[in-house]
Amino acid sequence: MGSASSRDHLMKLLEPVVGAEGLDLEDVTVTTAGKRRLLRVVVDRDGGVSLDDVAEVSQAVSNALDEDDAMGGSAYTLEVSSPGVDRPLTEPRHWRRAAKRLVKAELRDGSVVEGRVLTADDAGVDLSVDGAERRLDYQDLTRGRVQVEFRRLDDEDPDGDEG
Repeated sequence: MGSASSRDHLMKLLEPVVGAEGLDLEDVTVTTAGKRRLLRVVVDRDGGVSLDDVAEVSQAVSNALDEDDAMGGSAYTLEVSSPGVDRPLTEPRHWRRAAKRLVKAELRDGSVVEGRVLTADDAGVDLSVDGAERRLDYQDLTRGRVQVEFRRLDDEDPDGDEG
């Protein structure tokens, strides 16, 4: 059984399991090191993933794998994680989760637009670029990246509790 088909099988098996926990399954990878295998499951959701989420998903995934025998009889290590900020924005849900964040968007024509994500829907994303609103359709985008910002402006955090 080729590795691609087993990955597809795992994605199909685990997507509803992860979905039942209220998260999206982003990726599954199996790597072998010697006699050990590492199964990495990457999950995400609007608002981010907590350690509790990871623990619950790990348990649910573990149970599903035991029932399905997808990993066979040999031992493996299960690792559930959430994508870091450096993950490229390639799906509408990735853009939606980046709301209010500063992003760099790479367009198919080779140009790059940097701006803050205002809103995103299934067709495209609205960015605030130098104070002006700019609409980008996903079909014109290759990908985006969240830019790490070290300082937040005070007026951008209305629910901060500094009084």
